[in-house]
Amino acid sequence: MKLNTKHQIDPQFSMSSMTDIVFLLLIFFMLTVTSVTPQALLIDLPMSSNATDISPPQVNVMITADLTYYVDHQRITREQLAGLLQQKLVADQRSVLLQVDESVPVAHMIYVTDIAASLHAKVAVATSPTNARAQ
Repeated sequence: MKLNTKHQIDPQFSMSSMTDIVFLLLIFFMLTVTSVTPQALLIDLPMSSNATDISPPQVNVMITADLTYYVDHQRITREQLAGLLQQKLVADQRSVLLQVDESVPVAHMIYVTDIAASLHAKVAVATSPTNARAQ
C-alpha cells in the first residue's frame, strides 16, 4: 500500500537571508572602523646621529608644531602640565620622554625640562636617526 504525503521536502536552500546578514555585518564593520580615531600624532623629530635606547619612560610628553601639549596622548594646556606631571611621577624611577616637533621653539622644551627637573625626574629627548629622513 502506497501512502501519499502532501508534505514534500524542498532540498533547496535560500541564501537570501544569509546575504542579508553578511551585508549588515559589512556595514557595521565599515561604520565602526571609520569612527575609530588614531592615537598617533604627527611630529617631525629633530635628527641625531647618536642613538641610545632607554627603558620605557614613565610619562610621555609631546609638543606638536602648533604648540599643543600632550601627556600620554591626552591633550592638555600648558598650565595643566606641572600638576599632571606631579600626579604621574610617583615612583622612585621618575623618567619623562620628551617628543618635540623640530619647529617648536626651544623655550617650550626648556619649560617642560624645568618642571621635570623640579620633580627630580630624568628627561630624555626623542630624536629620529639621520638616515631615516633620507628614505
